[in-house]
Amino acid sequence: MPITVLLVDDEPLVRAGLRAVLEAQPDIRVVGEAADGAAVVPLVRQLRPDVVAMDVRMPLLDGIEATRVVLRTVAPPPKILVVTTFENDEYVYQALRAGADGFLLKRARPAEFVHAVRLVTEGDSLLFPAAVRALAAEYGGRSAGDALERVALTAREATVLRLMARGLSNAEIAEQLVIGSETVKSHVSAVLAKMQARDRTQAVIGAYESGFVTINANGS
Repeated sequence: MPITVLLVDDEPLVRAGLRAVLEAQPDIRVVGEAADGAAVVPLVRQLRPDVVAMDVRMPLLDGIEATRVVLRTVAPPPKILVVTTFENDEYVYQALRAGADGFLLKRARPAEFVHAVRLVTEGDSLLFPAAVRALAAEYGGRSAGDALERVALTAREATVLRLMARGLSNAEIAEQLVIGSETVKSHVSAVLAKMQARDRTQAVIGAYESGFVTINANGS
């Protein structure tokens, strides 16, 4: 089955460009378009896309609030990939905190966009971990600290969370810890459940905001 995508951007030329890039792939199909976040929920319910490629800044309902509404009202929700002009932007960070699964710059190469769609669909790796670290450092604060202390991760789960924050995939974590991939998946699932995180992006943001994972001088 192909990955189905809904494109949401107030610029027709941007939507046309993204559509052309995606529809050149045999495993991806664009099922719809919207020019504003206000149209997202009805289209998601109607079309049931796997991924919503969402602009952040739109005139009626921005991508942050549209993300919140989709995740609150649609079950199961699609993956949400924020497509934005600015990398170090508080809007991007707020969209990730609202539940977006990752973000991509509009100036990204076509191959990067295709990779991002596939990666957020698979959900077993963090998209652009260095950029997420930078955003957490700039805008994160430490509001989640007490909450993370209360979840009582095991020592192995804590190690897995730190490796997730570095951007390692499940397969890479398994190789580093010399354990099976299914065991890694179980640990990741336990981390997400204990942190009440929708996905690994939300878990990693919570880890940075709490100070559980820190950004040291070499960026790790």
